[in-house]
Amino acid sequence: MSLVQEESATGGRAPTPVVTWRRPAARRALREIFLVAVLFLAYKIGRLAADGHAGVAMENAENVWRLERLLHLPSEYGLQQAFLESEWLVRAANCYYAYVHFPATAACLIWLYVWRRDSYVPVRRLLAWLTAAALVVHLLMPLAPPRMLAAIGMVDTGRVYGPAVYGSPATDTLTNQYAAMPSLHVGWALAIAVALVGVTRGRRRWLWLLHPALTLLVVVVTGNHYWLDAIVVAALLGVVAWALNVGAPAAPVASPRLPRQRAGDR
Repeated sequence: MSLVQEESATGGRAPTPVVTWRRPAARRALREIFLVAVLFLAYKIGRLAADGHAGVAMENAENVWRLERLLHLPSEYGLQQAFLESEWLVRAANCYYAYVHFPATAACLIWLYVWRRDSYVPVRRLLAWLTAAALVVHLLMPLAPPRMLAAIGMVDTGRVYGPAVYGSPATDTLTNQYAAMPSLHVGWALAIAVALVGVTRGRRRWLWLLHPALTLLVVVVTGNHYWLDAIVVAALLGVVAWALNVGAPAAPVASPRLPRQRAGDR
């Protein structure tokens, strides 16, 4: 058929390309969105399941405070008092605590899924198992945050300066405020920072570690966690990462390719 005939058959116009929806890729993306949503939901439900132990949580808080003093850890009270001299710094810390935790984790997972697919599943699995392990600790050891220890002078910066994440413990039915140890704020921040350091290049990749460092500072300044909460979650993250690495199948070792023997060499 000639070119003129082809144009006549198609009405004088070139056929319009048909854009097909990549169904397998779309299904994978939707599945990952669902799994991440389940991870966040498990985080919230698990914390609620650990609720209802206010008396034990307050007793544990006093014990943790005394233990930190025996270990000569820095005083959360002293650090908070230094920040309280600047109201805008306190508000900035409150905003970081309230608005960065979940979005930063979700953004990291999305970026890994799009640009570093081979690293996405290990990081998602690490976050899931870290969360599960932390929830077990929440159930076994309910712990009131330092902002509830009025006797030592800690201030609930969210309630006083805003924005507030939590309501009154007596009426708050959406969150468990007695799950301070370990700190998943610090744990998730540390996990995604280490992952991003591992998959990016250049000297600036170490700047990812500023996120867990700032998160640690913020959770202490706002009175939501003790230093020990961060130490415990860092140790827990190491154990979980080690366990997942041990259980992972070994990468196949490629056998060396031998040179083909030519007929004249026989």
